[in-house]
Amino acid sequence: MLETATHTAQVDAMLTRAPVIPVLTVERLDDALPLGQALVDAGLPVLEVTLRTPCALAAIARMARELPGACVGAGTVLSADDLQRVQEAGAAFAIAPGATESLYAAGMASAIPLIPGVATASEVMRGLEHGWQRFKFFPAEASGGVAALKALAGPLPQAKFCPTGGIDSRNATAYLALPNVLCVGGSWMVPREAIQTGDWTRIGTLARAAATLPR
Repeated sequence: MLETATHTAQVDAMLTRAPVIPVLTVERLDDALPLGQALVDAGLPVLEVTLRTPCALAAIARMARELPGACVGAGTVLSADDLQRVQEAGAAFAIAPGATESLYAAGMASAIPLIPGVATASEVMRGLEHGWQRFKFFPAEASGGVAALKALAGPLPQAKFCPTGGIDSRNATAYLALPNVLCVGGSWMVPREAIQTGDWTRIGTLARAAATLPR
């Protein structure tokens, strides 16, 4: 991993490009480009493609290669092997739902930023010990939501977060108003049925609304 200040600045530059990072589950490879293009055109250039489908790595590779202006990362990164595979696919960053000692070790050696997941003060403290200051707060709503992040800000002011999990257009603004939140992650702007039917216009409309959320 890069020196802490450099790593933090690199992550901040990505996470502050838009208020929301769309969390994408790509089930058909042919959907990758039109889906990504609709989001980028609407003002959401930072995309998290989750490793939940057989074509996820191929989708990351295609989007990273063929979507100008997009910053394509990988989500659901669970292991050192996952981290290596997404790096080789061309991902610009990796996001994990949690963190293990082996994943932190892999993140230290990785050429791309790893954003580990945390849900408690102890997990944040462990991440800080490893040299990280930027985290995914997951699952956000189930882990206490806005109130939990407010509580973490006092004793752990150097830590900032991308909360994900249970966030949608109704509660995103409350998260974005917090000083320790850089952006939020969510999938409300990419309904599964809209992807299945290729309704990129609907996705674009929802994404434009998400891109203009105040923070």
